[in-house]
Parts: sequence; C-alpha cells; structure tokens
Amino acid sequence: MTQDVFAALANPVRRKVLELLIDGPRAAGEIAAQFELNRPAVSEHLQVLRKHGLVAETAQGRERHYRLEAERLQEVEEWLKPFDRYWRARIDALKAVLDEESQK
Repeated sequence: MTQDVFAALANPVRRKVLELLIDGPRAAGEIAAQFELNRPAVSEHLQVLRKHGLVAETAQGRERHYRLEAERLQEVEEWLKPFDRYWRARIDALKAVLDEESQK
C-alpha cells in the first residue's frame, strides 16, 4: 500500500493539491485555478489522489469538492521514521563538532 501512496505523491501537482487541501475542502474548480493546467488535467490528478485514498470527493450540486484524507499519509510517516533517526544522529554529530570548534 505504501508504494501506491508514494506513486501518488511522486507528482508535484498532486503534492500541491494536498497542500491546498490542508486548510479544508475545496471545489475542483478552485483547485484547478491554482495551476497552469487545463481542468481535465487537474481532474486526472484529483482522481489519482482519490484512487489512492489521499482525498475524498463529494458532490455539492454541480460541483465536486475534495478534502484531504491524511490518514494514508501515516504510512509515509512510518516509512520515514528510520531516516529521521539517521538525520538526527548526523545533526547531533555535526553539533558536537561545531561545539568543539567553538571551544577552541
């Protein structure tokens, strides 16, 4: 499943769509207006995100509204945890070297 989420997140347009939805649901037209792409292209990106469970779609009259389904991003966070530990260790080592240098 995580691989599917990464595939969906690989595209910068889809990542930007998720960023736009952080503050709450938006209409498809409002999302499309944020890009220099035609509406059908943005719609395709929205459908990929929906297919992978990263957004949910609801109809409100003639409009489609999308909202973030952040639970699927938990898989990404779990996968990234070992890398977080790696970078924390590297930063701590750099900090120790810098502290040592500032003592001289």
